[in-house]
Amino acid sequence: MFKRIYGLILAVALAGPVQAQEMTLEDIRGDIAVLSLQLEALREELSATGSTDLSARDAASALVRIDEVNADLRAALGRVEALEIKVQQVIDDGTRRIGDMEFRLTELEGGDASLNAPTTPLGGTESQSEVISAERQAFIAAKKALAAGDGAAASSQLAAFLDNFPDGPLTSEARFLQGEALALQGDFQNAARSYLSGFSGAPDGAFAPRSLFGLSVSLFQLGQGEQACLTLAEIQIRYADIDEALSRDIIEQRGAMACP
Repeated sequence: MFKRIYGLILAVALAGPVQAQEMTLEDIRGDIAVLSLQLEALREELSATGSTDLSARDAASALVRIDEVNADLRAALGRVEALEIKVQQVIDDGTRRIGDMEFRLTELEGGDASLNAPTTPLGGTESQSEVISAERQAFIAAKKALAAGDGAAASSQLAAFLDNFPDGPLTSEARFLQGEALALQGDFQNAARSYLSGFSGAPDGAFAPRSLFGLSVSLFQLGQGEQACLTLAEIQIRYADIDEALSRDIIEQRGAMACP
């Protein structure tokens, strides 16, 4: 039962070495959020079935430990949010200081400081329309590559897209498509990570059920059959209104994976 409790959480994280990648505060927030969701689901499962699989004492001990881990995750999320606030404060303070220096330099040069253009925030900026246009064009190009069956080009373009637009309206779909592109190449380890990231970033989004399905298939391909079946079952538990196509895929996949 302890393997069942922790297996789903650790299956992707411990699947093996992956390509190095930088972790952002948003990545950490997403990882913490999905772990918290999984722990809560496992807690409910243990509460319902613990008496048949564990002694009452062991079940109670497991529940206490899950609550402790959940509390640690909430505390970690609080620290991430505090860091985000500090980062924004640094940006605001740095931008203000630059503005002050520009003002003083203009006065020293005998110019009219009131005519200075607004100070560009640290990190730069560009018009929203330019961002949307560039984002959509990059996304369409990646989708075309995937539709053409070019998984390598699609995964490369989607990786670049997510680097350039990590928090846009297309992010969850891009994570899902990245998983599809990686799975097309047989890279189920990184595909699983992409699917999980897409789900954790938008667990109530339109692509969340399909992301969990892709995660299930990837876990099965990685030899994690039990966790794959648990993930597949989670789709129907969490989402009552999935479309017919996904429902058929789930039924077929359950048979293929010999899920109980």
